[in-house]
Amino acid sequence: MPNLFDPIQIGAIPAANRVLMAPLTRGRSTRGHVPTPIMADYYRQRASAGLIISEATGISQQGLGWAYAPGIWSAEQVEAWKPIVAAVHEAGGRIVCQLWHMGRLVHSDFLGGEPPVSASATTAPGSVRTYPAEESGEIKRPYSQARPLRTDEIPGILDDYERAANNAIRAGFDGVQIHAANGYLIDQFLRDNANFREDGYGGSIPNRVRLLREVTERVVNTVGAGRTGVRLSPNGEVQGVNDSNPVPLFEAAAATLEELGVAFLEMREPRPGGTRGEPDQPPVHPAMRKVYTGVLALNSDYDAANAQAALDAGEADAIAFGRDFLANPDLPRRLKEDLPLNEQREELFYIGGAEGYTDYPDYSAAQAA
Repeated sequence: MPNLFDPIQIGAIPAANRVLMAPLTRGRSTRGHVPTPIMADYYRQRASAGLIISEATGISQQGLGWAYAPGIWSAEQVEAWKPIVAAVHEAGGRIVCQLWHMGRLVHSDFLGGEPPVSASATTAPGSVRTYPAEESGEIKRPYSQARPLRTDEIPGILDDYERAANNAIRAGFDGVQIHAANGYLIDQFLRDNANFREDGYGGSIPNRVRLLREVTERVVNTVGAGRTGVRLSPNGEVQGVNDSNPVPLFEAAAATLEELGVAFLEMREPRPGGTRGEPDQPPVHPAMRKVYTGVLALNSDYDAANAQAALDAGEADAIAFGRDFLANPDLPRRLKEDLPLNEQREELFYIGGAEGYTDYPDYSAAQAA
């Protein structure tokens, strides 16, 4: 069986090892969602990952409702991404751009007061930080009620994905990952507690998978199947989104991605004893593994030992690590040599600036200090 540190070919992308860096939102872009130079330092530091999946990156203003998150719909954003991607490549790494439409999780403050869009007229639970809230001294505001996307608007969403995928390649990324997980737009269409449509995008499982299929087809036709990945979260409730019968749903989604030939599928699926509490359902990835033959990466609270165990058992081809990469830019080395990890400073995850972002030392620097 493969070792966690063996190279792997991910479609058209050669990866030096099977330790992937999961997408991690950090909020270091401008208010206009333009990447900043400090992001080049951050990603360069982590270039020893077999493949970096970038932080979630908006495909349009309609789809982006996270303060100081990056986008990739404008020429200015593309130009700002170029030196970041070049820094990763100069350090010997590979990086793909995660394409993000948040759907109902975009507050109307980001949309000039207009409602966000979703599969149906629903409201996400909880609240979100927005710029007007920040300026008024509020911390967060409750989510806005979404309006259902009209069927005649969906071609425009597909156009946005195509433009973003093209822009990612123009910026130098090695490929893209479609974010179809964690309660965002595509997940809102997939799962039956957020999708109450009665048209061709709702009701049956094939209908609910249709938007995922159409987005993926458009992206594959734009950048090639060998440079396309997808993220799914075949878990229980996440950001208010859930499904009453997840196994056949996500098995159908995986079969669709197999049919389209996407290079990799990365899945966030909580494990027992994880940082987000106990899972509320059995794992779904074994059923998906039976129908999807591309590179499968699992993600959620793995360490070196249980990551290798998942590879040994044939459950996965690679493992994506999230928060451990925030505090440990040299995480593959630390895992391979069983070195201690830096402590994460959660209070600094999203505050902007270098502190808690680019100031975590690699192991050699820490020993020399």
